[in-house]
Amino acid sequence: MSEPLALSLGQKFELERMTRAIDATGDPQVLRGLAKQLLQAWQSQKAATQWVMRQQLGAPARFGTELAVDSGLLDALRPEGGKGGMDIL
Repeated sequence: MSEPLALSLGQKFELERMTRAIDATGDPQVLRGLAKQLLQAWQSQKAATQWVMRQQLGAPARFGTELAVDSGLLDALRPEGGKGGMDIL
């Protein structure tokens, strides 16, 4: 049986940094935009995980489950690529 997933030290620091940035943001519009970005990133990660699992198992791809990453989302998630109040990540 395999070990449960655990965050690396770097991931723990990044999580803490992002948590503090969210806590420091009082603008509801910025928080709403951030929530939408995180939701998109979460769904993209789930799709990527499913894709990798299918590749490992040799299973055929199912329609509508392919990974589609929005390049604007990736730019917004990069510290140097954000715009306005969205560059807290």
